[in-house]
Amino acid sequence: MNWEMLSAIGQVVAAIGVIPSLIYLAVQIREQNKERRRAGINVLTAQWSDLVKTGQESREFAAFFLRAIRSFDALDGPDKLRFSAFFTRYTRNCEGMFIYYRDGALEKTLWDEVERTMIDYFAYPGVREWWVTRKHWLTDEFRAVVEAIIATNPEAKMYASYKLDDSPNA
Repeated sequence: MNWEMLSAIGQVVAAIGVIPSLIYLAVQIREQNKERRRAGINVLTAQWSDLVKTGQESREFAAFFLRAIRSFDALDGPDKLRFSAFFTRYTRNCEGMFIYYRDGALEKTLWDEVERTMIDYFAYPGVREWWVTRKHWLTDEFRAVVEAIIATNPEAKMYASYKLDDSPNA
């Protein structure tokens, strides 16, 4: 055996030794990516929970919200500002979920849930009236998603069983 042959054998052994290291590195990177995705989704879920709490903890806000989704244009200035602040937070949260979905960090089934909620909200005239005033704040891609939802002209039925028209504060 000469030196060239020993060198070639050494290189083959070294190359084979690198393979488990590369596999280990790939597995670690994959797990890190999964953890980053989970952390991001947890942040968005916490933000969503905060939004839901707003209506749950304040009867006054809940009544205001139900009025606002029926007609944003009929609200006075302070109420328009309040609804706009709430719905800006809502749409920014949805946009975050959309970006996670677009980038492959959010599963389609979870994005479908978010989209169905958006369809329900954007079916209401007050939400559509608000959208015209603030859609320019969002990314072109997300705006296209909402515009496509609005174009389907969904039926406003999310609160149909609440009999809003029978309410004394309607």
